[in-house]
Amino acid sequence: MEKYITDERTGLRYELVGDYYLITGDDEPEEEQKPIGIWGQRHLRYLKEHHRVRYANLLTSGKMNAYLADIDRQAEELFLRLVKQMADADGITEKLKAYDQMKWVGQMNSIRDRVTEIVNNELILI
Repeated sequence: MEKYITDERTGLRYELVGDYYLITGDDEPEEEQKPIGIWGQRHLRYLKEHHRVRYANLLTSGKMNAYLADIDRQAEELFLRLVKQMADADGITEKLKAYDQMKWVGQMNSIRDRVTEIVNNELILI
C-alpha cells in the first residue's frame, strides 16, 4: 500500500497510518519564514495602526511574511542607493573621513536622516 495518496475528486491528501488513511491536509507547503528587518517591522506597525483591513487580509491569506520581506528588501536597497548618491553629490569621501572624522560623521548622519525620511514616505508609510 502507498504511504500517501491523493483523492482526485476532492483533492485531499491522505497518509497511511497503520491500517488507515488519515487526512494530512493540503499539498501546499507552509509559507517560508523569511527574516524581516527594521523596514518590514516599521511597515507592519503602520499596517496594524492605520490599515487594519489590509493587515487582516495579509495575515489570514498567509502572505504577510513574504509581503513584509519584499517591502524590507526594497526599502533597504533604496536606502543604500540614496545614501551613496547623496554622499557622492555632497562630496563626502573616504578622504574626508580620514582627515576630519567628526565632520564626516555629522554629514553622514544628516544624509541617513534625510534618506530615512524619504524611504518612510515612499515605501513604509503607504
